[in-house]
Amino acid sequence: MARRSPLPQRDGLDASWVRTPSPVRGEAPPWETMREFLVERLPAHAEVVARLAAGEFVDDAGRALTGDEAYRPATFVWFHRPLPAEVPVPFPMPVLDRTDNLVVVDKPHFLATTPRGAHVRETALVRLRLALGLPDLAPAHRLDRLTAGVLVFTTHRACRGAYAGVFQGGGASKTYEAIGRFDPSLSFPLRLVGRIEKPRGSLQAVQVPGPANAETLVEVVEVRGGFARYRLSPVTGKTHQLRLQMADAGLALVGDPLYPVVREVAADDFSTPLQLVARRLRFTDPLDGVERDWVSGREVV
Repeated sequence: MARRSPLPQRDGLDASWVRTPSPVRGEAPPWETMREFLVERLPAHAEVVARLAAGEFVDDAGRALTGDEAYRPATFVWFHRPLPAEVPVPFPMPVLDRTDNLVVVDKPHFLATTPRGAHVRETALVRLRLALGLPDLAPAHRLDRLTAGVLVFTTHRACRGAYAGVFQGGGASKTYEAIGRFDPSLSFPLRLVGRIEKPRGSLQAVQVPGPANAETLVEVVEVRGGFARYRLSPVTGKTHQLRLQMADAGLALVGDPLYPVVREVAADDFSTPLQLVARRLRFTDPLDGVERDWVSGREVV
């Protein structure tokens, strides 16, 4: 069961935690004080000593640690991480719908769904928590940072599991729209089936031999010379599924900096968005039985 933080959110972000390990039986722990442990465990830029003096590290009960305490095994220490400098994503995020349980937005390209790595404040989750005053807001599913379109959030903890179950159980019907290369030798509609894995530390997911775990139906909406506008209907939801499968089929999406090859893009370069939009999302609401149906107004060009 998830632990409750004794610290309130700061700037729309939950507190982080680190758990002190238990020593091997019969051996003394390698740290004498909590300060020694935190200095070794956290990165140098965390300024542990100064932040301990300011009372910014607390235990499960919310009591501030001075660092002089004797090392405590199996103890949770809570704190707020320093925020990295970020380039603002200069696009609005319209709210498509809002109920007691849900907030549905039309996410722009370049905005991550949740904080991760260098993208913390400039994320859909943090923007919405601050704008709407909903500290318990959480994503019911996710979109890649570079993918735009319909994105659903739950507003409180009590309903989170029900909506997560819709997406994890395949109860949501998703349709995407994309611009990619066109190959007249292929027969459409095209069903792309394979096995996708994402190696740890790799920017790219890969297709590998083995039982299939990813499937997408590809339909041509309009041919534009050497390119086409596609309707993509994924049956599964693996990481980078649409981008990888389309690239591997020779139909790489316009504006994709990862597939088929990785290319560097400056953090402040918003000039070439990935031409992929989560166009439509439908499901039967698990709590009230209402048929939910949302459509993105984002364009692919």
